[in-house]
Amino acid sequence: MSGGERFGARLAKAVAARGPLCAGIDPHPGLLEAWGLPVDAAGLERFALSATEVLAARAAIVKPQSAFFESFGAAGVRVLERVVGTARDAGALVLLDVKRGDIGSTMAAYTAAYVADGAAIAADAITVSPYLGFGSLEQCAATAVSAGRGIFVLARTSNPEAAAVQNAKLPDGRTVAQAIVDSAAALNDGAEPLGDVGVVVGATVPAGELELSRLNGPVLAPGFGAQGATVADLNALFGAGLPGVLPASSRDILKHGPEQRALRQAVERVAELLADPQENGQ
Repeated sequence: MSGGERFGARLAKAVAARGPLCAGIDPHPGLLEAWGLPVDAAGLERFALSATEVLAARAAIVKPQSAFFESFGAAGVRVLERVVGTARDAGALVLLDVKRGDIGSTMAAYTAAYVADGAAIAADAITVSPYLGFGSLEQCAATAVSAGRGIFVLARTSNPEAAAVQNAKLPDGRTVAQAIVDSAAALNDGAEPLGDVGVVVGATVPAGELELSRLNGPVLAPGFGAQGATVADLNALFGAGLPGVLPASSRDILKHGPEQRALRQAVERVAELLADPQENGQ
């Protein structure tokens, strides 16, 4: 799939060509209804493929939320497979939001499903959860990297419940979230221009909670747009210029469908806003 090129290198090229926006494809039942579609497999297919055709033609990376497809059973998973293929054909990278995290043979099976050579649903990268220990993800990371793919590890999410775990202090004084970032950084050491192991940091997380300068990998920043984060918030949290940061927006864009022209204009507006985050965040 990758032609021998690492995920981090492919991502850097895509962002240079199209900007940093990560466009989410979240077929939430409420959005299907807002588009005038039935909340069933047929409505899912029309929504997801229509959205993908527009978003994947403009964004560097698209992020289908697997749960909204899985909720329709086997028919939904078939639509998800088509979304991945459609996005790739349009030139976008696909970050599949599955948040898998387990140990041993179970994690090996998740790895085989998404990021190994010959994966059944071959995404360019997936989201993973480290809360069974970062070491439980290392084989997944190694397999992904060898196949030209990547992973994004949940580090500091913006849901209120997360702080109790992610901001807990370890014996060495670091927070759990910082330890996750540091473990990801170790896997990215020496990679150019960008490592293959990213982290997920909510765009509404208070600035200063994490030290990201040594990550040498991408940062997925969900929460931009509908969840309240602005360009100024991104600048405060990640620094002006947003190097390696992928602000993610889904429903704030998708609400403009089903008319494709309006959807395209919404994507372009967000992309323009992020084109010069320092200026637009002032």
